[in-house]
Amino acid sequence: MSRIDKAFEPPGHRALVAYVTVGYPDIQATLDVVPLLASCGCDVVELGIPFSDPLADGVTIQKASFHALQNGVTPGVCLEVAGQLRQHLDIPLVFMTYFNPVFSYGLDQFAADCAGCGVDGLIIPDLPPEEGSDLEEITRRQGLDLIYLLSPNSTEERITLVTERSRGFIYLVSVTGVTGARDHLPPDLKAFVGSVRQKASQPLCVGFGISTPEQAKQVAGIADGVIVGSRLIQLMEAGDDFRPQVSGFVKGLRKALDEASSA
Repeated sequence: MSRIDKAFEPPGHRALVAYVTVGYPDIQATLDVVPLLASCGCDVVELGIPFSDPLADGVTIQKASFHALQNGVTPGVCLEVAGQLRQHLDIPLVFMTYFNPVFSYGLDQFAADCAGCGVDGLIIPDLPPEEGSDLEEITRRQGLDLIYLLSPNSTEERITLVTERSRGFIYLVSVTGVTGARDHLPPDLKAFVGSVRQKASQPLCVGFGISTPEQAKQVAGIADGVIVGSRLIQLMEAGDDFRPQVSGFVKGLRKALDEASSA
């Protein structure tokens, strides 16, 4: 059983997945916040590799990505950071990136270096499963999970394809659009999750727009995991004193998910 598989154990446990941009506001902040997230109840951490054209991301993560690039953060730096984190953490670490940086690095070499530094999987929003077979084979050889996304407007054919090919879990995008904290969850989210559930054997995690414990609890009632990113990035903008705010927020999320699990 992989580290990602274990994140969804025991049965009924709702996984909390947190996203941070590597190098935002600086490298030390990433090295500080990821262990904090784990200690407060996060089951999986997505490490965002900054990219100049993050098509799936809203203003908050776009800004964080731009700032990290200005700090000189490259895929190589992100691999080094992941390796440092792995020395002290046992929770799954997943790179969230775009295909261009992976392609430029070299598919085989990137997958090998990810495995070498203890990364467990990849999320690449602009890589559709129709074009992912090469990277699927490469990541499988390295023991990495290639995690695909589904949006609410996915066709039945696309849902079937992703449920056949995604490893680790399936990332369900709650809304058609980009990442970002939102006040309300879409009314058709339950139906969307249910339609994927009919075909999927993998855990289903919902992201994009979840920013409060109340929203997390709602999602945990219908899905296996909740993904939170933009709100965490916003809290980290407080500077050196972000730790108390991040800690309180994540503990609130963890409590909400545990309440949903036991309901």
